[in-house]
Amino acid sequence: MIVSTISTENLTKRYSRVTALDSLTVEVPEGVCGLVGANGAGKSTLIKLLLGLLPPSAGGAHVLGHDVATEGESIRRLIGYMPEHDCLPPDVSAAEFVVHMAKVAGLPTDAARRRTADTLRHVGMFEERYRPMGGYSTGMKQRVKLAQALVHDPKLVFLDEPTNGLDPQGRDEMLDLIRRVYKKFGISVLVTSHLLGELERTSDHVVVIDGGRLMKSESTKALTSQTRTLILEVLHPDGADGATEIAFEALQKTHLSPRRVDQLLYVPVTDETTFDLIRDTIAHTGLGLVRLQRERHRMSELFTDAHEGSGQHVAVD
Repeated sequence: MIVSTISTENLTKRYSRVTALDSLTVEVPEGVCGLVGANGAGKSTLIKLLLGLLPPSAGGAHVLGHDVATEGESIRRLIGYMPEHDCLPPDVSAAEFVVHMAKVAGLPTDAARRRTADTLRHVGMFEERYRPMGGYSTGMKQRVKLAQALVHDPKLVFLDEPTNGLDPQGRDEMLDLIRRVYKKFGISVLVTSHLLGELERTSDHVVVIDGGRLMKSESTKALTSQTRTLILEVLHPDGADGATEIAFEALQKTHLSPRRVDQLLYVPVTDETTFDLIRDTIAHTGLGLVRLQRERHRMSELFTDAHEGSGQHVAVD
């Protein structure tokens, strides 16, 4: 049975001149869910509504079974929130800050200190916990923000662009931490990002919004399912150039319709004989078959048509 952490029904938020969220109906299951959309798509508005910080103009939503319109305080007690922007006091240590946030969440002082030590160790900030945060790198600050979101052992955390400003190594480490939040501690995660590659790696489920409307809500596995196209890579036995061109010309003489992109060939699957025909054709040329696999969908395909010529940007890393 799939349990929803978040459910919305016709959730709408209108301002005087713009509709930020338009009749959004979606169910978010337990696990790690990626919320993706271009800047201005409605991600921040949705989070504020789910936190009970904004009243909806129409429709409604429930977070962990609580109504966002009437039970905002109860919702905020049960979740953790990692904001996108830097909000850390520079003259305070990570330990002091996270203890303070734990106490604000209702933990007694001794429990707050114990949880702070455990949480900072989990995010890799135990050794640096007594240094003033003004001297921290961007990656260290992001880890502290994650720690304060987790310290009170919430049921659900909202992580708003948690990899912003991080270098590639820092991003990889943050993505690993996010996966562990659910796998090790059972805390569900709603993570926002405009980097589709991050969500493909991190999320079990993806919700895509554009212009305040729902485009897609589906498991990551389904969104990145196999296509009916094979990727083919070949190699000349003596390492000479031209292997791809030889294979391309040989496949063109069959009933297949290969497409060449750099050193790879893309061949549509016509029926169950396609694999055998490719194998036999390449063997006949004397080339080595390095790779023959199904192409997989990428989440970036969701935005190809929607944003063509619009000037909006969703990055693919």
